[in-house]
Amino acid sequence: MMDDAAWESETYDEFGFLGDIAKEWGLKVPPLKPKRIEFESAPGQKLSAIQWGDDPEIVFLHGGGQNAHTWDTVVLALGRSALAIDAPGHGHSYWRDDRDYGPWKNADAYAAAIPRLAPNAKAVCGMSLGGATTIRLAGTYPQLVKKAVIVDVTPQVNDPSRQMTREDRGTVSLIGDSPFYSSFKAMADAAVALSPYRSPESVRRGVRNNAKKLPDGRWTWRYDLGNRPGAPPRPSSDFSTLWEDASRIKCPAMLVVGGVSKFVQPADVVEMQKRVAGLRVETVPGAGHAVQSDKPLDLTRLLNEFVFS
Repeated sequence: MMDDAAWESETYDEFGFLGDIAKEWGLKVPPLKPKRIEFESAPGQKLSAIQWGDDPEIVFLHGGGQNAHTWDTVVLALGRSALAIDAPGHGHSYWRDDRDYGPWKNADAYAAAIPRLAPNAKAVCGMSLGGATTIRLAGTYPQLVKKAVIVDVTPQVNDPSRQMTREDRGTVSLIGDSPFYSSFKAMADAAVALSPYRSPESVRRGVRNNAKKLPDGRWTWRYDLGNRPGAPPRPSSDFSTLWEDASRIKCPAMLVVGGVSKFVQPADVVEMQKRVAGLRVETVPGAGHAVQSDKPLDLTRLLNEFVFS
């Protein structure tokens, strides 16, 4: 286990934690060679992604405030070729001047990338913002989504009438905090405190993959979501019009809900079942909003059953 000074001073290798992840979850590191790739989805708009192996069999889309590494454990457990994309405004992908990182423009960016980077993918799996984007993709670009896996989100997720505590929202709450921290320890401690279903060490690994040190010594996130000084406000995050996209989904689809998450309500599940014919619904006990981080092996089992069996 690294001490605080090591987290701050270690030379950062974005694939350097894979052995630790495999050890924590009792996995073997498969002979997949992850690499960082880029794709220009529009002039001047470069998407960054992690490609595992060749000819990806599945595409992963992360949630708001996350990045492609949130899927590392699931990909290791699957042992299959995969493409995990950094969303616009996240990770190593481009930032938009209008700061619009909603499902609509994200889906357009992915629609340009998937045919080139993962033309034979059997499924698209998205969590939270990535799941909302998967709904948009499947409803608007059906030729790109053979099967859809939607993790802990519905179009009702940002209903302003619903009140959730900071603890209910988990690390999503950090998006609204100051984007700057005096040290990596302060940054990691904030995330650990809001991640009760994960080991502190795994949370620190995730934070390190999602953080960068500034020249003045402060640390900040690798995303353009927080209250950054001088930045324009972000557009509305109302996703409710995505219900129309959900009604257009014709491919096999599965909704995976975190058993202790408050982001998806029973009425939302009922509405999804009304709109998406044959929707498979699975609840993962003991998982919060980030099912892929809290219970990655359970999600892997569901992916194997639904996508690859």
